[in-house]
Amino acid sequence: MTELFGLRRPELGMPWYEFGLCAATPSVRMHAGFFTLSGVADLSAADAADTVVVPNRPDPDVPPGAAVLDAVRRAAARGARLVSLCTGAATLAAAGVLDGRPAATHWRWADAFAQRYPAVRWQPDVLYVDDGDVLTAAGSAAALDLGLHLIRLDHGADVANAVSRRLVFAAHRDGGQRQFVRLPVPATPDTGLAPVLDWARERLDQPLTIVDLATRAAVSQATLHRWFRAQLGTTPLSWLTAERTTLACRLIERGEPSLDRVAQLSGLGTGANLRAQLRRATGLSPAAYRQRFGPAVPGPRAPATPTGAANAGGH
Repeated sequence: MTELFGLRRPELGMPWYEFGLCAATPSVRMHAGFFTLSGVADLSAADAADTVVVPNRPDPDVPPGAAVLDAVRRAAARGARLVSLCTGAATLAAAGVLDGRPAATHWRWADAFAQRYPAVRWQPDVLYVDDGDVLTAAGSAAALDLGLHLIRLDHGADVANAVSRRLVFAAHRDGGQRQFVRLPVPATPDTGLAPVLDWARERLDQPLTIVDLATRAAVSQATLHRWFRAQLGTTPLSWLTAERTTLACRLIERGEPSLDRVAQLSGLGTGANLRAQLRRATGLSPAAYRQRFGPAVPGPRAPATPTGAANAGGH
């Protein structure tokens, strides 16, 4: 979050976030004592933040402190945007602000948290959950995805893409994407799929079939399915649909005015299929996606939304 919200970004030519750290104690041991944060503000700083970010807890089995829970409850009561990272969702759950709501957390803790906080609708297979004023990320990499998602919400896709380029990070992974928790890392890279994936990405506007992919890879359809399952954790058809949906999102973000043209260029074919796939992937209609992530309409920008990080050390 510091990389996303705490660094000055004069190249954007716009006001940026006011970022600060606060905790229940003036110094916080991090990562089993590997380093210590010192001189952080007290928890009253969270009372002035429009967005309060709760980081992961060093030991999720240790209950959050009463002062931290009170700070979270005060933020929720006044309508602040609440964000948790990884096991930080347990802090929000312990404060009661996730009751009855969907939430993401790291897959290692999903079962334990489901037993400990049964009122929460845990989503164990997603990268992050955007439930309006409460957003939760599954892990460290997913926290970057969620952070970029917040920047997209606050400032639009162009700004989020500029920040992601500075970080050398993917501009967007949909929050509903699976965490890929059970895929083994191969001992040696298997590049068998790489050429056919690149080939297909260059032809998404064409009527590609599984037969076409298998023929290009010079393997049977059964072998192609095994490769996709082993290397990507999905099927060829699901991968193709996801790539086309991602391309459709990029086209909308870049300002393509015709949704029929977006459907054609992305290979989704029809406006009806575009609407169905975009809603399945993002929860938004094409029109709503354009309004949220399309090119900004010329005119004065809304002021930046300040953000603060509450409970920097998770105590």
